[in-house]
Amino acid sequence: MSDPQRIRTTVVDGVATVELVRPEARNAVDLLMCDQLRAAFDEIDADESVHVVLLAAQGSVFCAGADLKERTGKDAAWVRRRRIASFAAYAAVEACRRPVVALLQGAVVGSGGEIALAADFALAADDVSFRFPEPHWGTVGATQRLQRAIGKRRAKELLFTNRRLAGGEALELGLVSRLVPAAELADAGWETARAIAAAPPTALSLTKRAVDLGAETDLDRGIRIEMAAIEQNLASGDWRAGVERFTTKGTRS
Repeated sequence: MSDPQRIRTTVVDGVATVELVRPEARNAVDLLMCDQLRAAFDEIDADESVHVVLLAAQGSVFCAGADLKERTGKDAAWVRRRRIASFAAYAAVEACRRPVVALLQGAVVGSGGEIALAADFALAADDVSFRFPEPHWGTVGATQRLQRAIGKRRAKELLFTNRRLAGGEALELGLVSRLVPAAELADAGWETARAIAAAPPTALSLTKRAVDLGAETDLDRGIRIEMAAIEQNLASGDWRAGVERFTTKGTRS
């Protein structure tokens, strides 16, 4: 018997949609979902037809966090392996060469927040909310990406208190880039994906890599990273498509 499907991937016109498909469990993250999410992004990274990725979820909740029920009866070694699997899944999302846009609705809890933060940015329905309850669930998590997104002190406050963060505050803190009415989230995602996919793919992937690597160093080294990306882009020849688009359509940078 094959494993239940936790992740569904479709590709249309260069846009890959990766969906969490466990709505009956509020898309709670279990070991199988971790493995399938990592595999999906590994496949997307190898697919040259994909230019941008939408990371979404079925149902009214994006993700209710880790499925703690699966840990019943397990020992510490199993839990350790399970956590390593989750780290590998988040890393695969973050390392994707293509821009990844998360589309969030309803509750985004714990591991759901980790998945969202591994994306390049997020659009959210106006009913979105965040919680990072790991310490209150007797575990440790969300200690790294969260503080890099909103700062150490704010991250500590959310982790220590398990406070619910509504959409407006999430927007203010930068956890999401834009709020839209829930009924318009899918359309907003596709509009954003089409805008991203209009750029030459090599320039997109190099821009993503330069931003990510530059965030880890000082400005001088960051400029060197950008210059290396420029050289690689020139060697690819993709830059000519951008110039042609500018001259034929009269667009402005």
